[in-house]
Amino acid sequence: MLRPSPAPAPALRSVLAALGSPTAVREARTPALRAAQGPLSPELPLPVHVLGDAGAPGRSPRTRLTGWRFLIRNGDRAIAAADTMLTPDGWTFSHFFEGPYVTATERALLHAEALPTPYQPRLLSVPELYMLTLWLHAEAEADGTTVASASADLLVPLAPAPPGIAAHQPYRVADLLPVLSTRLAPPPLLGSAAPA
Repeated sequence: MLRPSPAPAPALRSVLAALGSPTAVREARTPALRAAQGPLSPELPLPVHVLGDAGAPGRSPRTRLTGWRFLIRNGDRAIAAADTMLTPDGWTFSHFFEGPYVTATERALLHAEALPTPYQPRLLSVPELYMLTLWLHAEAEADGTTVASASADLLVPLAPAPPGIAAHQPYRVADLLPVLSTRLAPPPLLGSAAPA
């Protein structure tokens, strides 16, 4: 069961304005949007967080809210997504895009909806690993902008996932973050002792 957070009204307004602009849609690098017949609607806003530090032993991982993503629906399926970002003037439209993460997000959300536990859906990006996960936050009533993870949270890597990490497989935060920490850790300097 999913309980999405409402997006900030200015973020939604900026996406609606971009969808209503023939120039924005025509110039977008999204052939699916340009070819769409019928109405386009932004749905299921997801706060996008970026993992900045997977956390050293004994430290909590750090994330930061960087935007809101809306799936753009045409008929019965998502054909693209729209990202917004926070500027000094508030939330504003950033860009449209399409590709494997749009369909992977829709698939992961459908599977998460069938879970018996309520979760708040978010996205967690790990840019250094070219990785995007559906973050199922266990505090379903929390504000989508809070950045702390809870021990009962799940992370569902979206396809394509990095080698060795199964896409669409739910992982407990406590199980996946150490793997990410190892991959994000800088390599030891030449001549330095290897960690024990």
